[in-house]
Amino acid sequence: MEKFDIAIIGGGAAGLSCASRLSELNKKAKITVIDACDRLGKKLAATGNGQGNVTNVNMSSDKYFGGNKKLVENITCSQTALSTEKNLFKCILIADEQGRVYPGGKQASALCDSLIGDLKRANINVKLSTKVIDVKSENGRFTLSLSNDSCVYANYVVLCVGGKAQKQFKTDGTSYALAEKFGHKITPLYPSLVQLKTETKHIKTLKGIRVDCVLSAISNGKILAKKRGDLIFTDYGVSGNAVFAISPYLVDKQNVILSIEFLPNVENIAEDIRRKKALGYDNSELLSGTLHNQVGRAIIKRANTSDELVIAALLKNFTLPVVGSLGFDYAQVTKGGVDMKDVSEELESKLCKNLFFAGEVLDVDGECGGYNLHWAFTSAYTVAEVISKRLK
Repeated sequence: MEKFDIAIIGGGAAGLSCASRLSELNKKAKITVIDACDRLGKKLAATGNGQGNVTNVNMSSDKYFGGNKKLVENITCSQTALSTEKNLFKCILIADEQGRVYPGGKQASALCDSLIGDLKRANINVKLSTKVIDVKSENGRFTLSLSNDSCVYANYVVLCVGGKAQKQFKTDGTSYALAEKFGHKITPLYPSLVQLKTETKHIKTLKGIRVDCVLSAISNGKILAKKRGDLIFTDYGVSGNAVFAISPYLVDKQNVILSIEFLPNVENIAEDIRRKKALGYDNSELLSGTLHNQVGRAIIKRANTSDELVIAALLKNFTLPVVGSLGFDYAQVTKGGVDMKDVSEELESKLCKNLFFAGEVLDVDGECGGYNLHWAFTSAYTVAEVISKRLK
């Protein structure tokens, strides 16, 4: 029978940073981290295309979705949380032109190894390839039943189990059941930061082509969001940075249409087409040299006319109805989670004392660009500081 002060369920970004911070604040605390994977921090090591986009300099609550905006703002935007996070990996952090923050070496696996090293130096107990199948609270103590037919006991439990995205990291959504056992409700779940399926009639010849564009999502005549970035045409629809950036705004909406604005900084397109017509260009080549030739031909074919005004208008508003996404297996994060109505300002359950939450398991998700990892780290630090004060 193993007894601990704190049991952290989940060894991802939130779980690792929570354990690391707890060990710093209370060196005598007995901590265990339990993870279903065979290695800690697998998803963290892959973040930001393996480069470790851990936060963003443009931090504000309007970059987040889900419940309790005030709580999210207090946690993510506090100077204390930002300062703490900068010291989290004990390395130089650098920002790119879009405000995305990376470690100087741009190596996510190194960040992961740094956190794992913190746990080793603090002699924190780690249980790998082990799933928590049940949690019960009785007389102020939690009993955790594990998949290896053993049990552990703890005075505090922190659920850092992630969401439903990317089941290869053992985050298949089944761990929400641990929160539901205590009466917590789970809001509807959607894949976010994900590639989008669209009608492909007008883009069948464009597979693999990357364009810089302004991408808008429109539902029932209302613009949900507008983002600029790379868009990649695929056999199922579209991918790329612009698609990931806009997906959080539309995955839970119906009747969504994407509007692609090619050449967002160019306005004299009709005049250029008119000049080419005067020079005797074939209709299919009226956008030759103006943008990727295959994209130009696809636009002209769809326009079904040589009228320069119609072609120019289509180039600025090339629409694709959304028919779905690639789903949770390909999504970077989960939209939805444990309902924030039953979670306190300290991220403690209002339904069970000493049960805490951190990271993606909660109904909080952010835009693309480091916001989700920022939430994982700062929410975990919030929990660690609260528990540490109670242990004293």
